[in-house]
Amino acid sequence: MNDSQFHQIVDDFLIAIEEALDDAMVDFDYETSAGVLKLVFSDKSQIIINRQEPLHQIWVATKFDGHHFELRDGQWIDNRIGDELVDLIQTSIERQSGVVVDLSGVL
Repeated sequence: MNDSQFHQIVDDFLIAIEEALDDAMVDFDYETSAGVLKLVFSDKSQIIINRQEPLHQIWVATKFDGHHFELRDGQWIDNRIGDELVDLIQTSIERQSGVVVDLSGVL
């Protein structure tokens, strides 16, 4: 994949996450700016999802740890522990905020 394909895939992914959060009418703040999606919870903890263009990866930082994801066979997979990106985001949101969000419709 080239850089512009990578950017399009990640942009589409971040938009899909935001739309799913909109649909769920969550009670925490989130916004995307310059390819970074930031979720901010009532305790001021954050989840930050951003692209790493040189590596064609998505990086996620949570209150608990950080993860690097690579696109493999249509899924973003953590290159260290093998978790899938959407599953990790759902679990991290619940751990940090207590809010259960269904992101199963996201890429």
